[in-house]
Amino acid sequence: MPFPLCSDYWPHAAVGKAYGIFNDEKGFDKRAAYVIDANGVVKWMKVYEPGTIPESKELLDALAKA
Repeated sequence: MPFPLCSDYWPHAAVGKAYGIFNDEKGFDKRAAYVIDANGVVKWMKVYEPGTIPESKELLDALAKA
């Protein structure tokens, strides 16, 4: 991918807690995708149901609109 991706590996849950998607009961983040512009503004986001994954077309469309 020609843009940075973020993972919430370390420190554990710091990103998920900052974005309000950390599940305290299960100890991990909900599955979510965000498009953030160069100024750090969230332009698009979606939280996915357990067991689902983001569709590439949906993410690419969100990037094109950002």
